[in-house]
This record gives sequence, C-alpha cells and structure tokens, in this order.
Amino acid sequence: MITYEMKPEYYTGIEAIDKEHARLFELAQETHGLLYNDLLQDKTDGLVHLISELINYTRTHFSHEEEYLRSINYPHIQAHIAQHRHFEDQLMAFDIDSIENDFEGQDETVENLLDFLVNWLVSHILKVDMMYVEK
Repeated sequence: MITYEMKPEYYTGIEAIDKEHARLFELAQETHGLLYNDLLQDKTDGLVHLISELINYTRTHFSHEEEYLRSINYPHIQAHIAQHRHFEDQLMAFDIDSIENDFEGQDETVENLLDFLVNWLVSHILKVDMMYVEK
C-alpha cells in the first residue's frame, strides 16, 4: 500500500511548519484511503469532508507560513503568497455537485484530488519552501 508521509527531505527545520506539512500528508493519506475504500460506493460525503478540511487547514497553514516569512523579511514573499492563493483557487475548483450520483466520476475526482494534493505539496515544499530555509 502506498503511504503519504513526511520524508526527511521535506523537513524545513521549522518545527511548526513541519508539523503542519505532516498534517497535510495525513490528509493525502486520508484521500488515498477514500479512493481505495471498496466498501463505500458513494464518496460524496468523504470528498466534501476532505476538501473542506483541506481548505480550512491550508488557510491556517498558509497564514502561519506567511507570518513566518514576514518575520524573516523574506524577499520573495509576494510570489510565495501568490502560489498559496493559486493552490486555494485550484482546491475550490473541485466540483462535487456534478458527481453526486456518478460513482465513477467520484473515484476520478478523488484520484485527481490526491494527485493534485501530493504533487503540489511535494513540489511546493522542495522547490518553494526550501528557498526560505537557512542552510
């Protein structure tokens, strides 16, 4: 089974941010669990819950991260913030209403959510967040 978790290369060394990143990986793992839950035919409620949790949690995390970036006078903060807003916009674009009774469409949406979340999270941490980490 595939597991989504913090790996050593994802740690920034900033405890609060790393803890929040770990929670995002947990949400990816929950999304994976929903995708492969063969006992659950209608995944609408699970999708609504996960997307809502992701929206709320990423807003909190982004707020904390942006506050940290301000505290260190990070020179590329505006570009970083723009990426956060773009992520939020993409998350909000997942259309749950159109797949309410379409179980294949639900699986596809859960899979797309998982791919989007994992790819963005790994790429953002390794390519963007690591830019503000003091080496």
